[in-house]
Amino acid sequence: MKQSYFSLFAGILFGVTFAEVAAAAKPARPNILFIVGDDMGYGDVGFHQCKDIPTPSLDALAASGVQFSNGYVSGPYCSPTRAGLLTGRYQQRFGHEFNPTGNNGMPLTETTIADRLKTAGYVTGLVGKWHLGAQPSMHPQQRGFDEFFGFLGGAHSYVNLEGILRGTEQVTELDYTTDAFGREAVSFIDRHQSHPWFLYLAFNAVHTPMDATDDRLAKFPNIQDKQRRTYDAMMLAMDEAIGKVLKKLTDCDLENNTLVVFISDNGGPTMKGVTINGSSNLPLRGSKRTTLEGGIRVPFVISWPGLLKPGMFHSPAIQLDLTATALAVAGVKVNKKMQLDGVNLLPFLSGEKSGAPHEKLYWRFGEQMAIRTGDFKLVRYDSNYDTNTGKPQPVTAAKLYNLREDIGETKDLAATMPDKVKEMQVQWDGWNGTLVKPLWGKGAGDSDGKEPGKPRK
Repeated sequence: MKQSYFSLFAGILFGVTFAEVAAAAKPARPNILFIVGDDMGYGDVGFHQCKDIPTPSLDALAASGVQFSNGYVSGPYCSPTRAGLLTGRYQQRFGHEFNPTGNNGMPLTETTIADRLKTAGYVTGLVGKWHLGAQPSMHPQQRGFDEFFGFLGGAHSYVNLEGILRGTEQVTELDYTTDAFGREAVSFIDRHQSHPWFLYLAFNAVHTPMDATDDRLAKFPNIQDKQRRTYDAMMLAMDEAIGKVLKKLTDCDLENNTLVVFISDNGGPTMKGVTINGSSNLPLRGSKRTTLEGGIRVPFVISWPGLLKPGMFHSPAIQLDLTATALAVAGVKVNKKMQLDGVNLLPFLSGEKSGAPHEKLYWRFGEQMAIRTGDFKLVRYDSNYDTNTGKPQPVTAAKLYNLREDIGETKDLAATMPDKVKEMQVQWDGWNGTLVKPLWGKGAGDSDGKEPGKPRK
């Protein structure tokens, strides 16, 4: 579907190309801000009609930009999707299919967006969660980031400073990680106003452990469920931190020259009939750790007030596209040697290109799989983590859903459309044949809700 109403630039109407207008729009190269939430429920933001959690900052960001109604990540789990985001490549291509265990991490053969932007003259910073390897050679500052403030593992107490690093040094003070990450992001922007910068702001909110501040808990007196109340308070803290970062952009007159994106790393963990953190993926079915929509479809926003007209985009997109989009914005020439799987989304939003960014999107997570083509999705998933199936039973055959008509994946069409099932399975098999075997297997953190070997309160 042609998105002609997403005209980014008046120049497009007169036959001027996207690149020409972008280059002429402002002398300075745009700044780039990636914001990632952790284990958020799809339904837990105001712009997805959440009623019990105020998210004014995220709602304002969504209102200022483009909301993706079919925005995905390339896996249902924390570390793999981050590897995909930072490389712009399906993480299964380089063996990063599961959360790393032991000394494993994102292979050193991979080039990150921070590497590419740093080479292009950008100042690069990471604030928050890394989760791509704790070995010295895998440290963020060895993977393209000039600055790092945060922790290396997959989960961390929000109040215990042990394991919170500035660069490679242990910090000596900490109040609450979400607040600290917001302050550090504001400081990064303030210190680098005169240079083009890339900031990856990766919150651990709202991943377990469930730590909330008393003042924010007090703002939800009518939420009777203790877990949900804590989750709401943690979501509020992240929204407040994001609000301070966005205000800093405005105060520094950088708002119109900064590409801002927001996603969650995967869906909320609502497996086994309970919510690990109190999240909700409604109206989607399924959970983190599954290839059902609840595991892989996430809140997904791109905002660039200086050039991007607000609206909705309904064609499927994936977080891999954010890397390709950012590289295009920065003027980094993409070539076949990079082997990127993402595409630059901005021409599709402007109407310069018609149709959908992708003919097909793919997923593989162990024995689970999925492929989306147009409105149809073929999926094989782990029913142990599906709260909508009653007693968990192994899935022995792929299911086929029409997501336009059935966003909750409740009506399996496989029996009535066997040719469609066969066609899509062949397409997925072809993609799967281009992948490598996982470099490591599932660890405890992939199965029981606990991340092994990470500092806890």
